[in-house]
Amino acid sequence: MKKNLPLSPHLQIYKPQITSVLSIAHRITGFSLNLALVLTTIWIVSISLGDIYYQNFVQLFQTLFIKFVVYLIVLAISYHALNGIRHILWDLGYLIDNNSALISGIIIIISSIIISILISIFLGIF
Repeated sequence: MKKNLPLSPHLQIYKPQITSVLSIAHRITGFSLNLALVLTTIWIVSISLGDIYYQNFVQLFQTLFIKFVVYLIVLAISYHALNGIRHILWDLGYLIDNNSALISGIIIIISSIIISILISIFLGIF
């Protein structure tokens, strides 16, 4: 058996498609939402520890970096939810052809950005 055979498909020769990139992004946002759940738990625990801890946590959320992190969490939630709906539609047999998958992927990206901006404005992040 030859030992130096290339792996198929190898990442160096594989051209990423929007569906594969969005699928990977869906997995990454799912993982990042689990990390956000840890932050939410810390926030809830800070409420139960008393006013001083909660006020420190609120002050932390006034920094620009944390506001950006919260925006990314909101973006991950909106993207993951919309792309999850698209995956359910695929499971039901809709939007399966290449053109529909491409168009729905672009719609998901644009919609998730718009929704996350609107939610961030509502939350006072911007």
